[in-house]
Amino acid sequence: MKNIVTAACAVIVGCALPFAAGAAQQQKYPSKPIRMVVPFPPGAASDFLGRTVGQKLGEAYGQQVVIDNRPGAGGLIGSQIVAKAAPDGYTVAIIGQPHLSNVLIREQKPYDPLKDFTAVTLVAALPNVVVIGNGVPVKNVNELIALAKAKPGTLNFGSAGVGSSSHLAAAMFVSAAGIQAVHVPFKTLADIFGEMLAGRVHFYIFPLPAVMPMLKEGRLKAIAVATPKRSVALPDVPTTAESGFPQYQSESWFGIIAPAGMPRHFVAKLNGDIVKILKEADTRERFEKQGAEAAYGTPEQFQKMQADEYSRLAKLIKEIGMKPL
Repeated sequence: MKNIVTAACAVIVGCALPFAAGAAQQQKYPSKPIRMVVPFPPGAASDFLGRTVGQKLGEAYGQQVVIDNRPGAGGLIGSQIVAKAAPDGYTVAIIGQPHLSNVLIREQKPYDPLKDFTAVTLVAALPNVVVIGNGVPVKNVNELIALAKAKPGTLNFGSAGVGSSSHLAAAMFVSAAGIQAVHVPFKTLADIFGEMLAGRVHFYIFPLPAVMPMLKEGRLKAIAVATPKRSVALPDVPTTAESGFPQYQSESWFGIIAPAGMPRHFVAKLNGDIVKILKEADTRERFEKQGAEAAYGTPEQFQKMQADEYSRLAKLIKEIGMKPL
């Protein structure tokens, strides 16, 4: 009888071990480094935001958050990497509008931005800013529009790639202004800045953090911010409305996603810990100095925001006829 009881206990303990191990793993998360994919090059707005959040998250977890820059195809490459990753809580990404628009401009959809990913949280909202290349003889938005109308198709604008947030922002500007301008996509910020400093790219509409260092150094000039109110980081730069062009407003957003099917307790933990970081005064101050505003919410709220934005962008892209190269 004693042997039977002992054997039974052994079976029970043995059966319980996987559950205990699973519970321990759940409690320990994360137990190894987390990869944060940034679909754009170092120096981009998403890179700045990802590194800021990643550093603080790593400090809180005692595990490194590795920033993995995967630029290309306007952010498409980075999103695809995450869509195919294991939903184990160790691969996330910081994404913005291109995550949605890249699908909308292609007949063959590389992924479903709403079904193939898990929403974690919104991270930031930031103004888009109209910046002119060196040597462009304008002082404000109205002068830029007048120059473009005087020389149809002569001016060009740069972007981080077809379907990128900078492409969308500039295409909206061109459409709203009723002008003709040539789109010039780039792969790296270094190339963009080099061409603007040389005066070969005439204007670019940046998410503010991406261009803030160049503006601080006085190497490039911002002529307007495309939001209803002025940016704390650029208090002397007027809004598009103040510049006499109220029909144009544009801002960017960024948030954290993970592969579809990530366990809910991982999602809840990441959301809670990232939101806590975003509420910290030093995080908010660091964001504001670079022209961004911390923004956050529940995974469900971020998912709904993306769904609403997807519908809005679908209409916009159809109206302006945006196509991949």
